[in-house]
Amino acid sequence: MGLSSVTTVNEAIKFCIFDLKRGQHEGQELDKILFFFPTDLPFSEQLSVIGLSEGLITFTRIFSPEAACEVIEAEEHSHVFYEAEPDIWMVMIAEKSKESEAIWRIDALRGVLKEVHYLFMMFNGPIRALLDKEPAGGLIRSHLYTFIMDYLSDFLVGKKLQLPNFRDSLRERGTVQMLTIGREAAIEVQSLVRQIESSAGNTPCYSLILFQDLLVSTTLSPEDTINLFTYAVLRLSPRALPSAVSSWSYLRKGNVSSHAATGSISANSGAVLDQFYRSHNSSSAGDPGYNVARPLQPDKWTKGKDGFLVSGIWNTEAGSSTPTIPTILLQQTGERMYLCVFRHRNLTLILLIPVTSIPNGEQAISIVKQQILENVSLPSLKIDKVEEKLSKGWGGENAYHVSGYRYLLVDGDKNVSRASPPTKVTTLTKQAKTLQGVRIMATSELVWFKSLVFKLLGRLAEDELQSKDQFDDLLEPKQTHTQESLVALTKLREEVDLEKSRAKWDGPDQDKDLEISIRAKNNAWVIGRVTRGKELYMVLEKANETLLYASDAVENFSNRYCNGSFSLD
Repeated sequence: MGLSSVTTVNEAIKFCIFDLKRGQHEGQELDKILFFFPTDLPFSEQLSVIGLSEGLITFTRIFSPEAACEVIEAEEHSHVFYEAEPDIWMVMIAEKSKESEAIWRIDALRGVLKEVHYLFMMFNGPIRALLDKEPAGGLIRSHLYTFIMDYLSDFLVGKKLQLPNFRDSLRERGTVQMLTIGREAAIEVQSLVRQIESSAGNTPCYSLILFQDLLVSTTLSPEDTINLFTYAVLRLSPRALPSAVSSWSYLRKGNVSSHAATGSISANSGAVLDQFYRSHNSSSAGDPGYNVARPLQPDKWTKGKDGFLVSGIWNTEAGSSTPTIPTILLQQTGERMYLCVFRHRNLTLILLIPVTSIPNGEQAISIVKQQILENVSLPSLKIDKVEEKLSKGWGGENAYHVSGYRYLLVDGDKNVSRASPPTKVTTLTKQAKTLQGVRIMATSELVWFKSLVFKLLGRLAEDELQSKDQFDDLLEPKQTHTQESLVALTKLREEVDLEKSRAKWDGPDQDKDLEISIRAKNNAWVIGRVTRGKELYMVLEKANETLLYASDAVENFSNRYCNGSFSLD
């Protein structure tokens, strides 16, 4: 199965990256295209999409020169904009439809654009730097294509790209999820951190420790912590490795079909790039043979016998079959760092060592790894003991479930979030999935099911049905009770996003306290409170009829789990 079979069925979603500085002369318009999805869309249509986006950007700058365009809502499409770097724009165009899966938050879609850019820069550096390195554009296109297609594979459901929608309204992209630990365990973790970072001698290092998919410790800046944490959850944590079956994740749920689709993507990537290069007279001499690493390729990290994770997806040195040591680029300092990952049961230890401080790369890293193994095995610092204490204090997958509540807590100042476990959130949509299955059967087996309905209901005669659409209206639930809670929460969060955007342009010190309460059609209360950089979103499906009851429930939650941060007193 080639790439075209993956992309042509999903033209409802378009995703492009272009450079406003390029392609300004007639006949060179294609030069501005750096990435486009679907990849098999004719170039004339790609240019039409990018031309429209460029026009909207230019037009909106007339009214708001200082604020970049973020979203344009048209009748049939949502146009989501993100200026990743000066004059380099990422645009996502999502087709609106009556399907419930097409209910999304604009900020959630922009979060996808931001995340893929931050991850790309962590491994490859800024887009502009790669363009300056090879102005023809072949180098950056090769890197963007393989990286983004691997990233999008996690959103594939069968052959369809499924964007974050209302079902993800109790998740917050761009934050980390922390493991709550006691004082004694914290002391043990800090001792472990010192020993790990001392493994490289006097070289200043950074570390990050995870338990399962939860952050335990970091010595990185907040921005670099988010980027590395995101990558670790996607590809390095115990649940992300091929041998592990993931039942939950705070960022994104994987699926078998997406990995299969990724195989077809990678198998045909060369053909697509060949087509692209042949269409450009200004490309790099028609040679698409760039050596491109694929750090987001699924199921390519494995645990070695010594406990360190290894992967063959990184670049290899010329003339050598040995993969080079994985490296990342820190956003705060711009340093290139060696990436060493050690796994012990549910613990993932990540050590970052400056490339400039180690002249003999592979040999020196082998010595560092050996030192790490010796340090974590010291009698005074048995890593088994640390892992055991964290396991006892964890409480399992539902450790942060609060009975009667479905919630999301976000601390914007610390970039930390906590939410109801996904397994609990999905209980809000189980009925919706069942009814959706009925809807599919009604379409594919209309004649048989139609006669069955006549016999069971006896409400309508067959000749009274004017059209198939009328029959569909009988079966279509329109908005199920269980869906309604999350749909209402999505709309509530859209309002909060709008208020936050207004406050941002009013001034950095214009934070507003905000509370929004919605009574959903299924009689559930959906509540959002924002105060002093913190946000709390909550669904109360079994609340009393009165707003006072729901408000008291939020107060109790705030006092017990948030130190009263959201209390009205």
